[in-house]
Amino acid sequence: MFFDAGTISFPGLGIEGINPSRTLPFSVFGKEIYLYGLVIALGFLLAIVYTRIRVRQFGTNFDLVTDAILFAVPMAIVCARIYYVAFRWDNFKDNPISALYIWEGGIAIYGGVIGAILGLLLFSKIKKQKITPYLDIMALGLLIGQLIGRWGNFFNRECYGAEIFNNFFLRMGIEGADGVVHYWHPAFLYESLWNLAGFIALHFLSKKRKYDGQTFLQYVAWYGLGRFWIEGLRTDSLYIGSTDLRVSQLLAGVSFVAAVIAMLYIRLYKNPDGSKMLVNRRPEPAAEPEAAEAEPEATAEEAVENEGVCRP
Repeated sequence: MFFDAGTISFPGLGIEGINPSRTLPFSVFGKEIYLYGLVIALGFLLAIVYTRIRVRQFGTNFDLVTDAILFAVPMAIVCARIYYVAFRWDNFKDNPISALYIWEGGIAIYGGVIGAILGLLLFSKIKKQKITPYLDIMALGLLIGQLIGRWGNFFNRECYGAEIFNNFFLRMGIEGADGVVHYWHPAFLYESLWNLAGFIALHFLSKKRKYDGQTFLQYVAWYGLGRFWIEGLRTDSLYIGSTDLRVSQLLAGVSFVAAVIAMLYIRLYKNPDGSKMLVNRRPEPAAEPEAAEAEPEATAEEAVENEGVCRP
C-alpha cells in the first residue's frame, strides 16, 4: 500500500505528527535525491564496514570479499528489480522504460538474494574460491542491509500491512485526505526489527560455526520464518498470476523448510566439528630438505694450511 500524504504516528510509542519527505529538501545538478535510495546505500555501506571487521574470521581477506561484492551486488540489484517488475508488470506495460526507474522504489529482496547468490557462484567459479564462506559473510551483510533498508519503505510510504482496529502498541496511524486517522500494521517496522534480532543472534552464532555455510542456512531459515508471517499481513504483496498465492510468502515458507531440513541433515549425518572450515584449514607443512651429507671436520693442521697460516 502506498500513501502520498498525511502525517504518520505511532501512538503506542508516543510518536505523533511525522510527515516524512520522499526526497531531500534540495536537488543535486537539478535531480531530486530520493531518501529511499540513500537509506539503502547507508545499509550497504554499513554492511561493508561490518564485513571488513569480520572477514578474517571466515578464512578469507577483504580483497577477495571486495571482488565477491563486485560480482554479487550488480546481480542483486538487477534481479531484485526484475523480480518486482515481473510480478507487477501491469504497472509497467504501458511505459516499459519506467521499469528502469529503480530510484522511485520497487525492488524485491528475494530477487536480490537470488541475484547475489548467482553473482557469488560466478565469483567462485572465476576466482576458484569455495563459495560457502562467502555465503556466510553475505548473510550477515544482508541482515544489516535489510534492517536499515526497510526504512526506505517508510520514506516512500509503502510496505504497510492490514488495517488495525484495536490498540496494538506498534500500530501506525496515517492521516487520510479527509483528516481521519486510520491505523495499520507497520510491516516495514516488523521486518526491520525481525532482521535486527536475527543479525544480533547470527553475529554471535557465527563465531561458533561448525561448517562453512551454516550461517547462511541459519539466515535463510530465520528470514524465511519472519517473512512468511509478515508477508501475510501486507496489502501490497506480489501475487502469482491471478491467484491468491503471495509469491514471497510461498518462497519464504519453502526456503524456511528447506534450510531447516538441510541443517538437520548436516547435523545428524555429517556431524561436522569445524576442522574443515576454511578459517581452520592450515596449509600442509612443506617437506624439509634432506640434510646435506656432513663433511668430515678438518684437522687442526689442515685448517691452518687452508688458511695459509704458518705453524710456529
